[in-house]
Amino acid sequence: MALAHDDLLRLLESLRSADGLEIVRAAAERVLQELIEAEATQHIGAAWGEHTETRTAYRNGHRERTLTTQAGDLELAIPKLRAGTFFPSLLERRRRVDQALYAVIIEAYVHGVSTRSVDDLVKALGSDTGISKSEVSRICGDLDESLTAFRNRPLDHSRFP
Repeated sequence: MALAHDDLLRLLESLRSADGLEIVRAAAERVLQELIEAEATQHIGAAWGEHTETRTAYRNGHRERTLTTQAGDLELAIPKLRAGTFFPSLLERRRRVDQALYAVIIEAYVHGVSTRSVDDLVKALGSDTGISKSEVSRICGDLDESLTAFRNRPLDHSRFP
């Protein structure tokens, strides 16, 4: 999907006036949005406003989704469908932080850092909004479940003499 002339002018102006991190954030946001729209088009079988025989659904607006990355918060728009569901494969459901920040949060949890300090750490790494206590708890709960499953796994005694 090509950028419209106005979008290109806005992007050019933001590149001129922004610092390096803002350029990376804006580029990442734009690339991810274009990938989401392309995947939605493939899922539906038709582009926005296009009428084809292969169309399987109709778009019905967008819902906002914030993805927190080391470059800052990316505001993405996920297409909604009139019937059925669509969620882009490049994002994970119920995860609003990228893998690098996820690893930092897990590392902080393992070292006993408080959730308030984790929020400060995430903000220092580029997030505009930080991370909520409940999000930290959910991420760490996933880790606790994984560790419990690992501890309770059956041992293969044939490997040990």
